[in-house]
This record gives sequence, structure tokens and C-alpha cells, in this order.
Amino acid sequence: MEKASAIGHASSWGYACFLTVNATSVWGGIFPFLPLEFQTAEVTLTFFLAQAVAFGGAFLASTIGSYYFPHGARRMLVSLSAVLLFVGSACLIAAMYVASAALLLVGAGGIFLGVGCAGMFMLWQRYFASLPPRAGNYRLIVGTALAPFIYFALYLVPIALTAFLIPLIFVPLCGLCVALSVREMNFEQPMFQDVPRQHPRVYRQVLSDYWRSALCVGSLAFASGVIRGVALLHEEISALVNGASMLGLLLSAAALLVLWHRTSFRFGLTSVFRVVYPVLITGFLLLPFCGPVYVNLFTALAYMVFSLVQMLMMMQCAQVSRDRGINPVFIYGFFGAVAYILQSLGFLFGWASDLTAPAGSQWLFFVALIASYGLGLTLLVATGTLFKPVVAKGTVAADPIEFFSLAASPAATPSSAGEAGEGGVSEIVAAEGGRRLEDDGDAVPAKPVRRRRRPSASEDAGAIRDRLSKQCLILQERHGLSMREAEVMELIARGNSMAAIAERLVISENTVRTHAKHIYTKLDIHKRQELLDMLNELNG
Repeated sequence: MEKASAIGHASSWGYACFLTVNATSVWGGIFPFLPLEFQTAEVTLTFFLAQAVAFGGAFLASTIGSYYFPHGARRMLVSLSAVLLFVGSACLIAAMYVASAALLLVGAGGIFLGVGCAGMFMLWQRYFASLPPRAGNYRLIVGTALAPFIYFALYLVPIALTAFLIPLIFVPLCGLCVALSVREMNFEQPMFQDVPRQHPRVYRQVLSDYWRSALCVGSLAFASGVIRGVALLHEEISALVNGASMLGLLLSAAALLVLWHRTSFRFGLTSVFRVVYPVLITGFLLLPFCGPVYVNLFTALAYMVFSLVQMLMMMQCAQVSRDRGINPVFIYGFFGAVAYILQSLGFLFGWASDLTAPAGSQWLFFVALIASYGLGLTLLVATGTLFKPVVAKGTVAADPIEFFSLAASPAATPSSAGEAGEGGVSEIVAAEGGRRLEDDGDAVPAKPVRRRRRPSASEDAGAIRDRLSKQCLILQERHGLSMREAEVMELIARGNSMAAIAERLVISENTVRTHAKHIYTKLDIHKRQELLDMLNELNG
């Protein structure tokens, strides 16, 4: 029932339509649905520069604005975003017929589309973040998987009509779906009611915890931007990038859905970066030695990777908003500003390298060198191995994204270790004395504790320190509590007040109350004493 509901929900189809609109404006307009003779290097570069400044600037402005003017950030400007997308597409179409003002119209189209697309991304992010994690992530993934089918279907329509379908059909349809989806949003959640300047420490802590994850996304965006700039100089490559990007969305969404149906798991953006890093750096190092066929394949691969990371970035930001109770515009704007500004810089470098490097194919050596250096430096900074480890082995500074198996009951919990390296009860060890508690409560020798840096219930969050922490972990696994909910539950069980819990976890009291409400709902209880009774019944 949940799967059918997500596939048929307006939000999934609306997000798919938006991704299609966004993809058609990547290459200097409604590419490849505008005449090739119109898409000169001058037109494409003008459009990209205008769009990049507007797109990245909109995310940066949203981050700053949501902090200082939170009430304004709560407004869902659906009509304004749709109008900007319509006007931007109309400017590009007009540029084909008004040659004397073509560049001016193309630049204006880039600005309108850049701000409009950023606005639409913000709207969808807030919507998915407002839903429970299971429903929000599922609808997001389904919408991502549907987008390539809509995009490739446009190839069946004559080009003369396709250019007009985007502003006249797809943009209004996307706006309608957003408007329908917004109606089911609960704006009473802490993330929407939050006033950042009342507790700046929470926001400083979030930036401290997640800047490395944002840097990893930005590095991958830089790499894809470099390839994008190279593609501008090679017409045979540029026609491939959009298709590869959409194919990457389909493959990554399908793979994630299959995995999610089979098991529960956790992973984070830095883990994804570590996995794809060897592939990308090898691809760049081989770039100068291989022919156009290889360049085509590597370009496709780079955009597939970035498409996956874009989807995961939205999920990560939604989880941060729920767990920390912060404005979703702030955290997504922060990630988006880092990612898309670095992608723009990568594009400019890839495009300009042909002008600054020696003549001939040697300029590809320059591209490979700088791109590889950027990826390698990010790996060192993100993992903390440049001078010394950022944290102890097996720990994280940010929470991994959690997926509870769709094939199991909602009470199922992640069984595989994620970015933090945490496992089930048998893998989590006692913090004091390096000993592990078995089911009978006896202590046995164990491996050293794996520590986590994120503010949590104790200095050794996720480790069994005593019988209560062990019982809380068992209860978490049985009832499908998130990592943050499990921490709040343990602090409640230890008799901490809402204010004390908020201080310990560096979140607002309103956010603590919301987590407590979710915990009691999942456990089907109504007060602290019932929680203590449930815990005492475990291994009592």
C-alpha cells in the first residue's frame, strides 16, 4: 500500500517533472530540444555563467536569509518559483527569434531559470523534510526514478514542439503538484517554528558537524563541473551529458530501492565519497591518454555519480532538519551553496583550461592534474588524515542516513554498519574498562570503544556503558527508533529534564519534545514511567 501510494502520489510525479525541467536547462537552454545552430559556445557560456551565479547565489542567500529572517523562509512561494521558470524558458525561446538581443535574452533566461530552479529545489526539500523519514525518502526516490522516463519520452516529440512543452505544460504541472503537496505539510514542527538567533549554538554545531560532508559533495560537484567544461569544447560529448545524468538518476534510484527493500542500512555522504573517489581519480588520470570514446564514458560516469549524490544530499539535509529541529532551508542552502558554487568553478576551469594550457591535447593533462588534486585534498580533509585523524577510528562527525527495511515491519532497524561503524548489540562495546555486556549481564573482554563526536547522550554514545544503555539499544532495535530518538530515550530514562537533554544534544527544547512524542508513539506509551517499565522488562 505504501509503495503504490508513493508511486501515484502527486509529489513523486511533481518532483519528476521538476527534475525534467531542470535537466532540459542544463546546457544553455532546453537542450537538446533547441536547434543545434542556436547553441553556439558563446550562447552556452553566457547562459551558464548567468545561471551559475543566480543558482549558487540563491542557495547562499537562502542560508543567510533563513538564519536572520526565519519567518520569511517559511513562506512557500510556489507561484513565484513557477513564474520564474516560465519566464526563463520563454526568454530562451525568444532568443532564437530575436538575433539582435540573443545574448541579452539568454543571460536573462539563465538568471530566471537559476533562481527559479533553486526556489523549486527549496520547495521540494522542505516538503520531503516535513514528512516522516520513511515516507519522505520513498517519495523522493520514486520521483527521482520517474524523471528519466519523462525526460527520454520528450525525444519522441518533434523538437519544434518540445521547446514549448517545457514552459507551457511541465512548469505549470510541476507548480500544481507542489501546491497540492504543500497542503499536507505540518508547519507546526520545530524545524519550521525555529528561530535560529535564539539558539545560535545549535546552528554552529550543525555547521561544525556537517561541513566535511558538504565539502565531499562540493568536490564531486567540482569534478562534474570540470567534465562539463570539457564537454563544452567537444560537441560530441555535450550531447551525452544530460542523458547520462538522467540515466544516473534512474540507476541510482533503482539500486537504492532494491537495496532498501531487501535490508536495512546506514551510510553517509563521506562514505559515498570514499567509495567513488578511486573511480573518479583513476578516470581523471587516464583522461589524457584515451580517445573520445573513453571521454564520453567517463563524462557519463561522473554525472551519474553526481546525480546520486544530489539525491542523497537532499535526504541527508532532511534528516538533519528532523533530528536537529533546524530550518530545512538553512541546511539545504548551505549544502547547495557549497556544491553548486564549486561546480560552477569546476566548469569555468574545465572550459578555460584549453586557453591557458599548451596547445594540442596536452591541456587534458592540466585538467587531470587539478581535478585529481582537488579530489585528493578533499579526501584528506574529510577523513582527517592530512595531519592527524579528525576523530578516533570508526567514528563520525555527522549522522549517516538511516534506511529501515521496507520488507520488514516498521520496528526493524538497520542491521549493517554505516558510516559510524556501529552494528547491533553484539558489536557495541562498553565504554568503561573495554568490556562488553552479554544478554546475561556478564562482562567479557571486548574491542576498544568506538567513539562518536556528535553531541549525544554521553561521551560514548552508541556504546553500552551499563544495563540501562544496553536495554535502550535493544528497545531501539525492536521498535525502529532512529539514532537520535534512541539518544533522547536514554536521557529521558535517566531522569533528565527537557532542558537538560536540549543542552546535552545541542538542540532546542521544542525539538526534544517532538522526539519524545515520536518515541512514545512508536513504543505505544504515554509517560516516562511506562518507558522505565518497558526497559525493566528487558533482561530483568
